[in-house]
Formats: sequence, structure tokens, C-alpha cells
Amino acid sequence: MTSNAPIAPVSLPDTRARHTIEKMLEGSGVTLNGGQPWDIRVHHPDLFSRIVRQGSIGFGEAYMDGWWECDRIDEMMHRLLHHGLGDAAHTPAGRLLYRLRSSFMNLQSKARAYIVGREHYDLGNDLFTRMLDATLCYSCAYWKQATTLHQAQVAKLDLACRKLALEPGMRVLDIGCGWGSFAEHAASHYGVEVTGITISEEQAKLARERCASLPVEILMEDYRDLDGEFDRIVSIGMFEHVGQRNYATYFDTVTRLLKPGGLFMLHTIGSNTNEVSADPWINKYIFPNGVLPSVQQISDASEGKLVMEDWQNFGPDYDTTLMAWQENLLAHWHEIAQHYNERIKRMFLYYLGACAGAFRARELQLWQVVFSHSRQGRYDAPR
Repeated sequence: MTSNAPIAPVSLPDTRARHTIEKMLEGSGVTLNGGQPWDIRVHHPDLFSRIVRQGSIGFGEAYMDGWWECDRIDEMMHRLLHHGLGDAAHTPAGRLLYRLRSSFMNLQSKARAYIVGREHYDLGNDLFTRMLDATLCYSCAYWKQATTLHQAQVAKLDLACRKLALEPGMRVLDIGCGWGSFAEHAASHYGVEVTGITISEEQAKLARERCASLPVEILMEDYRDLDGEFDRIVSIGMFEHVGQRNYATYFDTVTRLLKPGGLFMLHTIGSNTNEVSADPWINKYIFPNGVLPSVQQISDASEGKLVMEDWQNFGPDYDTTLMAWQENLLAHWHEIAQHYNERIKRMFLYYLGACAGAFRARELQLWQVVFSHSRQGRYDAPR
């Protein structure tokens, strides 16, 4: 029996693209289809050409699509970045496009500020309550003396309160309050009044519920629209969404809202360089319009407005934090699997593992910076 139907073409791997990827991997300790937990197991023949064409975003999307597997994405990424492949993951066209967009557009304008809230933080409280610990802190924990994620997050919240030298009756502003972690801790343990702002409806709803019996007000508001006067200001894990075109405005706002003699603590992920860039995959799937500040950018934006009193870096603690979140997510995924498809799960696993590897390679930092406003006398930061 014969058929006139055309024969479907057999998909063959692009040997030139595969050779390019293999050359890039040489010396990194990561191999294709190897036996180590950090090796890449290839499941689709077009993976190599996809990576060559699209760089970082193609690599991440290919994992979401099931084109490759790796038991330890964190260790794979650590090895690749330590080998110097971070720049190679970004295509020249992608770098140029981001620079052009960030030069001609304010990607973090007031009109665009709520995008990350809708696309990431509003994914669902059921997901984040499984991934995070009971504090619902979605930022780096402080593992100096902690042995569990919860201990480390409580230690981070208390470290911030002590650095701010909180006293009963003070008015405190929390810029980017998330699900109310700091507001609840500071109001409960230090007797202060807290105003928290967020750009996520889901975060605001849950924060109001958990702080209902405390002197805490949660607002859906952009930091640029705030009025008032506060004894202390804190911002934990929000500055990454401000953008370089708005750094001066941000510090102008903090200076305007902070009482003379007051303290401001900034907790942010930091970049080793001044380059204005963003990983294309992270920018598309996790934190739209996010950009990481450098030491110089923070210094320049705050100069002449506030006095820098203390600068602490505990970036390696974010590696430990991200791995704890990944462990939680895997342990509890079955509880929410009916609400999220496999691609969302793989998106989070890639995000958590890749970021852990970046902190392990010291490509990213975590800074807590304390500033004062017209303050007299010496400041000694707790650790």
C-alpha cells in the first residue's frame, strides 16, 4: 500500500550551533548530557540554535518548554557565571534594544509602576504563601545565626528595626511593604505606627488582614505621590523596581518625607557595575522593568540629600534564601498544582535556581544601607 502524503521531515540538531555551545561550556565544568547534577540534559534537537539566536531568554524559555533538564540549576548557573559566561548569554541585539528603551523611555514611570504588581506579585497569594515562610518576606533573609528560613527572616526584620533605632510612638514609612512583613514585626515588637505602600492588590489585601489589629495603614500608592512626615523610613526589596531614571526622584522623596534627625534604611539587590541592563528572561517573566543599582548610582542619587551612615553586604545569604524558597515550593506544589500549570512551576524553578547561582558566583550583591537626615552625633550600626 502506497501513499502520496508528504513525508514529515526529521528534525536534526544544528551541529554548528551545538559546536558553538560546547565551545562556550569548555572549562566551566558543565557538560551536555553528562552525569553530574549540574550538567544539561538535552531533550530537543533545536535547543542549541535557539540559545545561539536568543541567548538568555531562549535558554530560560527552553527550560520552561521542557527542552532541557538539570537537577541543580543553581550549581549549573554558578559554574557558568564563574566561568565568565554571563555576558555571553545576552545577545548584542538584546543589549542594544534594552539600552535604547531605557534611554528614550522611563520604564519605571508612574504609569508603568504597577506592571510588576499585576504580572508577578499578583500571581496568587496561594503560591507565595507556600514558597515563603510564615513572615511572608519576599526578600533576602539574614542567616548570620539562623538555621531555618523563618529564623533568618525574623532576624532580617529585627536587624532592620535595630538599625533604625525604633522607639514606641514613632511614625514609620515602609516603601514597598509587600505582604506586611516589616509593618507587622515593627508594630508588634517596637510599638511604632507604620504606613506601608505597595503596587500589588494581592499584597495590600493580605497585608491589611494580617495587620488589622495593629497601628498599621496599608496603601496602594506610588512612592512619588506620598505626603507626610515620618521619623523613620524603610524600603526592603523595592528599590530594584525604581529604575536609574528615577533614583534622584526617589531620594528626593525620601528626604522630603523624613524628619530632621531621622534614619532611612535601604535594603536592595545590587549590581557590581554601572551598566544599565536587565536579564531578558528575568525582565519578561519575573520582574518586568526591573533594574539593579550599583554603588555609584546609589551614592550619586543620595549625594547632597542624605548622609550615608552604614553599608552592609550579605549577598551570599540570598543564595541560601533562594534555595530555601525552592525547597518550600517543591514540598508544597501538590497543594496548588490544580491552579498553576507545569510551565509556571518550571518558570519558578528556573528563576530561583538561576538567581541562587548568580549570588553564589558573587555576580549579585545584597546591600543594607543606612542614611540619616540632618542627624547629629555618631551612628553605630548593629549586626
